Amino acid sequence: MRNDVVTVFGGSGFLGRYVVRRLANAGARVRVICRYPHKAIHLKPMGEVGQITLERGDVTKLDDLAPFVEGSRRVVNLIGILFEKGDQRFDVVQAETPARIAAAASAAGVEHMVQLSAIGADPESPAAYGRTKATGETAVREAFPAATILRPSVVFGPEDDFFNRFGQMAQISPFLPLIDGGETRFQPVYVDDVARAVVVGLTDPATAGKTYELGGPDVYTFRELMEYLLGVLNRRRLLLNLPSNIASIQARFMEFLPKPPLTRDQIALLASDNVVSEDALGLADLGIEPTPLEVIVPSYVQRYAKRQPRAA
Repeated sequence: MRNDVVTVFGGSGFLGRYVVRRLANAGARVRVICRYPHKAIHLKPMGEVGQITLERGDVTKLDDLAPFVEGSRRVVNLIGILFEKGDQRFDVVQAETPARIAAAASAAGVEHMVQLSAIGADPESPAAYGRTKATGETAVREAFPAATILRPSVVFGPEDDFFNRFGQMAQISPFLPLIDGGETRFQPVYVDDVARAVVVGLTDPATAGKTYELGGPDVYTFRELMEYLLGVLNRRRLLLNLPSNIASIQARFMEFLPKPPLTRDQIALLASDNVVSEDALGLADLGIEPTPLEVIVPSYVQRYAKRQPRAA
């Protein structure tokens, strides 16, 4: 991969910083396409001078994506949203845009493409998030049949929006909500393991045309994850059972917030487990040993912990 040009769409986000770092360490010249390059300046020091370039481009609105992939041997699409806001709509961001990126990559003669999806991708999903992720996968396959598709479970790491969100909530709230008792199962996967999977997908021809589901070494219910987090934080909070129909009413109003903590679509997504399928290819097939969350999470949630009294 040394000196190869790799175009990363959506490289300024949570996962993007880890992917860019991995690519830079492998010697690639990384071209990051993002809407707000000034918010991605933190990526530049991850490589040598000139190795990482930032280009402005809202690919959900531009008609011609060819200039972004011109000269690239490899392309990664990490673009995705967790909720709709303004002109950021699931169908545009997660279905139409991957199709256009894949078509542009194919026309440019790109050799390898990785499309980031999610375990919840399903054309029959009750959530628009899951349905559009599935539509995006199908569209990428049609335009770029050799693309490698990665479906992670909940991704954790220092900048995540999962443990950090509930850690903040545990600081100020007397309870943490459990939708329908918190029995939905998750298989949290470390962000850098996902980044490593992206690099393998870009460099190993054996991954071409395949789909991988990425999960950590253990499966937890949502309740178990909240119990673990509270234990790490040394905090006692009520775990409150919240029926999904009541939660949906509350989420309806939360959706007006700039960054809603919960949406009706996310509640619909919780109706299904978010774990690696028994017959799916996974991290082990990519030569990656998954990192237990217990090794990483305590290091970055301590900011939300209850402070121990000082010894006299």
